[in-house]
Amino acid sequence: MKMIIGLGNPGKQYTSTRHNVGFQAIDLLAEQLNAPTMQTKFNGMITTVHIGTEKVMLVKPLTYMNLSGECVRPLMDYYEVNDDEIVVIYDDLDLTPGKLRLREKGGAGGHNGMKSLIAHLGTNEFNRIRIGVGRPDGPMSVADYVLGAFSKDEQPMIQEAVERSASACRAWKERPFLEIMNEYNGA
Repeated sequence: MKMIIGLGNPGKQYTSTRHNVGFQAIDLLAEQLNAPTMQTKFNGMITTVHIGTEKVMLVKPLTYMNLSGECVRPLMDYYEVNDDEIVVIYDDLDLTPGKLRLREKGGAGGHNGMKSLIAHLGTNEFNRIRIGVGRPDGPMSVADYVLGAFSKDEQPMIQEAVERSASACRAWKERPFLEIMNEYNGA
């Protein structure tokens, strides 16, 4: 089984925020793959689809961003999913809005959701797709920025990045992540 995890915050007030691009990618994948309705388990919303012979679980932790590992670790243990069988999709302040960066390992880069995952998984060696959201201009705090909505100008770039991240995840079912990484990082 493979697991695709989108990071975000639960609740309607967070739906269109910068911090929720991971949830947006999972929602798009679920729609594209005609996934069954998500169910609540292990402090997360999950659904499982079959892509060819591969079983893939889509996950949206409900623990809020900063505690994402509290959902993911128990799910991985229960379903016996290895670190190399997951992809985590999340927002990144250090990338320009709409830019994708795929990696097989790395640090948290100041992202509290990734800090939680790394702490709970006991490793930083797992696949990830970072979606650029840019940094705030002026005196706005980072917290207010990531919990804010995208500007009208940013929305098409972010939608395209969410679509490309979903496409990368669909391709991962048949090809090694390194191949996908090389293809999507070069685009």
